[in-house]
Amino acid sequence: MYLRSRLTLLYSSMVMGVLLVFGSAVYLLVSVLLIDYIDNQLEATVKDIANVTRVNPVGDISMLQFPTLDTTANVYVQIWGRDGRLMTSSPGLTQIKESLDAGNLRINQPVYHETRFRGVHLRVLSVPLIIDGRSVGTLQAAASLDVVDAARQVLLYIMGIATIIAVMLAAFGSWLAVGRALAPLESVTDTVEQINRADDLARRIPYDGPEEDEIGSLIEAFNQTLERLETLFTSQQRFLADVSHELRTPLTVIKGNVDLMRRMKSLDEESLSSIDQEAGRLTRLVGGLLLLVQAESGSVSLNIKPVELDTLLLEVFQEMKVLAGEKLKLHLTDIDQVLVNGDRDRLKQVLLNLVANAIQYTPQGGDVFLSLGKVAEQARLIIRDTGPGIPAEDLPHIFERFYRAEKSRTRSKTTGFGLGLSITQWIVEKHGGRIEVDSKDVQGTTFCIWLPLLKEEPSAVSIKVD
Repeated sequence: MYLRSRLTLLYSSMVMGVLLVFGSAVYLLVSVLLIDYIDNQLEATVKDIANVTRVNPVGDISMLQFPTLDTTANVYVQIWGRDGRLMTSSPGLTQIKESLDAGNLRINQPVYHETRFRGVHLRVLSVPLIIDGRSVGTLQAAASLDVVDAARQVLLYIMGIATIIAVMLAAFGSWLAVGRALAPLESVTDTVEQINRADDLARRIPYDGPEEDEIGSLIEAFNQTLERLETLFTSQQRFLADVSHELRTPLTVIKGNVDLMRRMKSLDEESLSSIDQEAGRLTRLVGGLLLLVQAESGSVSLNIKPVELDTLLLEVFQEMKVLAGEKLKLHLTDIDQVLVNGDRDRLKQVLLNLVANAIQYTPQGGDVFLSLGKVAEQARLIIRDTGPGIPAEDLPHIFERFYRAEKSRTRSKTTGFGLGLSITQWIVEKHGGRIEVDSKDVQGTTFCIWLPLLKEEPSAVSIKVD
């Protein structure tokens, strides 16, 4: 059963339940009021008759004077003696010698009882007649309940018809209201089916209603999910394309050199060197991808402990001077004694990657500057080069996987895969820091790393190293 049908059935059942409870209460109330009216009429008649009742010296009833007929027009009365003989009755019962309620002729207190007498539904009040402390007989007053029964039947009929009409109207109104409320969900279903058929994650679900209601929140969440899926799907496609592209070149080189040596039937040092170089590139690619995958899955653990960032920078500076060689000058400018909380090996990986990139993309005779300082409660590490810079349109994407600004940085055998900056950004962010980049064409590029300082650290000593 569809949701619309279930909700309509639920609302209709609730309306029916409410009407049944209300109708039952009305039926009982009307019945009680009518019966109470009959009882009051019977009680008044009994009092009037009792006031005019007399007994003879023997103790038998000797006289009975009924009230005026307009008072007892709807009431039937019988007076029974203490020996069970009918003493007198109202004019309408002169031919009837039977008791209106034979079961209550010998009683000690007034009793109300409903009975059927010759097919007539009666309400009978039986009252013992006690005069001067002696029981002299029983007075029975009865009133017909046909009017009450008719009123009850009419009331049941009216309530039944009203309930059926109300439930039908409720069902119809609920069907329309629920259909209108669930109409956006049909749009969701249609859109999802179209997306599944066309594999078009760029589509979004339209909604013109209020955004703060449940349907609006659901559609907004669904659109956000579609947007995220589109981003992930696009990223996956680009990732697979980039990996395929990066793997194709080294594998082609390796296969070509192997085929060459097979034809030559001898080992060639140049070919072996090329194979070794390409195998190293593949190893670095696989290692970078493995690290990123582990980082995203949360399986990379950091060995966090106090790290002297100035000592680490001096160590990287000495190692990178060898890599720079005669190509350019590597300068270590301002450096403070800085203590941070982090993984020393990962932080060194960040420094090595940024400095190696600066050296790689800085032309012959250029300069690379390193500096370390403190600003407020943060450590600031700067790597600046005098290379060609990164175009403005490429800056927002340099931390994406496999992204390289090829316009300013031409590929070579030493060119990376575009994974280094992604790994660098992840490591910095996992240390509670951030990385910023500023670059201008022909004026060079500056990377700035911000890391939170350790609370307890030795006093700063500023030195200058060139």
